[in-house]
Amino acid sequence: MDAGQGLSTSEVQSIREALAAGRKPRVVFTAAAGQIAGQVGQVIELTDPEVSDEFVVVRFGRDELPFSPADLAVAPKGVTRRVVEPKPEPEEPPAVAAPEFVLDTPRVPAPRQEEPKVEQTEKPPARRAVKAVKPKGPAGLTVTLAYADGEWTVAAQQGSKALAKPYVVKPAEALKMVALVDVPGVQEAVEQILGTERAEAEQQAEKLRAELAEIEARLAELREAR
Repeated sequence: MDAGQGLSTSEVQSIREALAAGRKPRVVFTAAAGQIAGQVGQVIELTDPEVSDEFVVVRFGRDELPFSPADLAVAPKGVTRRVVEPKPEPEEPPAVAAPEFVLDTPRVPAPRQEEPKVEQTEKPPARRAVKAVKPKGPAGLTVTLAYADGEWTVAAQQGSKALAKPYVVKPAEALKMVALVDVPGVQEAVEQILGTERAEAEQQAEKLRAELAEIEARLAELREAR
């Protein structure tokens, strides 16, 4: 079983498709995974690779830990989980005491030899995923050009803070602002509004001219009556 190479891009995509189909593909840990190299686990999830390089979540025993594609390889068919047993340390032979010549002394029983203790190897600490913290950018800026009740207004807001309350601008300035937006539908709508206002203003001016002419004629008649 060759566990020296990590997962390729195509193999990661195959694992993603298998997870979508409800399967949990088996993988083997490579030498890059450290002490657990050669053992087999099951992929249960793929997280966002842009957040962390360790985005392949593998179930190994009772643990569910994230790994990078370099730590894993596709397990060959028929491979089951293999646990690497620690090698016992060689026991040192007991020291042989030199013979002691004792004259008229009571015999002292030999000390009881304690049975050698077998030390249990500690389980390797679980590897925790290190998530990359993206720096928080500035709040979004919104500039609004609005038309209501015959007036054009502009307002600016950043996040929830109002930078500029709505203030009135001239129609020509509003048309210049809209011209910066390369959207034909918006520019046509503004031109239509300005055309309607222009026509109403001309009608009102014509009406005022007619009323002014009547007043001038009436004033001329009053002057002649002196």
